[in-house]
Amino acid sequence: MNSLIVDLYISPEEYQRLYREAIRTVYARSRDGRSVQFPVNALRNHVGRDGVRGSFRIIFDQNNKLKSVEKV
Repeated sequence: MNSLIVDLYISPEEYQRLYREAIRTVYARSRDGRSVQFPVNALRNHVGRDGVRGSFRIIFDQNNKLKSVEKV
């Protein structure tokens, strides 16, 4: 299984805008410099009063399909 660590800060307003404008993908750069994209709804369980903030492990299967996003 492949995984990447990304540090994210998406303000509550920006997160709402992503949903309101039907933007479906988050683009980020991992700590090791690789680019990654994944569905914005994968962050749904990590939205708090401050939006989405913290370090996250993005886990992919052997076909590079998203398996999970977990806060680290």
